[in-house]
Amino acid sequence: MLEIETARLQLRQFTLEDLDDLFRLYSDAEVMRYLSLKTREQTQERLHKHIQQWQQHNFGMWAVMHKDSGKMIGRCGLGFLENTPEVELGYVLDKSYWNMGLGTEASQATLKYGFEEVKLEQIVAVAKPENIASVRVIQKVGMKYQKDAYYYGHDVVYYAISRSEWQLIKLIPPLEDV
Repeated sequence: MLEIETARLQLRQFTLEDLDDLFRLYSDAEVMRYLSLKTREQTQERLHKHIQQWQQHNFGMWAVMHKDSGKMIGRCGLGFLENTPEVELGYVLDKSYWNMGLGTEASQATLKYGFEEVKLEQIVAVAKPENIASVRVIQKVGMKYQKDAYYYGHDVVYYAISRSEWQLIKLIPPLEDV
């Protein structure tokens, strides 16, 4: 099973045993404020889709594990943007792990996997404009605003980054890291 480690996280493929942890996230109104709450049955369907996506495309959503606690604290990964062939970065984190940079850390690892292993040419991300925290993660990983759009039944802001843009960012660390 494919896994990636970052400084504080382990990203691994989902298994059927992750249902309870995923449902805890997907049924939390605060966590899912800008997404759609899921019932246990919907979560189970989504979990099967996460697993199937990996089998079909060699990418998908990772279970985000916090290395210190050993807990599954979210999901982050790649999927297809609604009704398009475009590959989208997506993430959801348990609210007790917000504002620690973990969404950015998981997203950076996901972009690296998408560009270096899957050899994608571009990765996109969408968020509701009022979801400031999500937009900030998208910007911090180097994605650039492209347009206002409409996906998943909502007005969203649409960001993208190409492999060549990502490679430049990789070579030039952001100022706060220098």
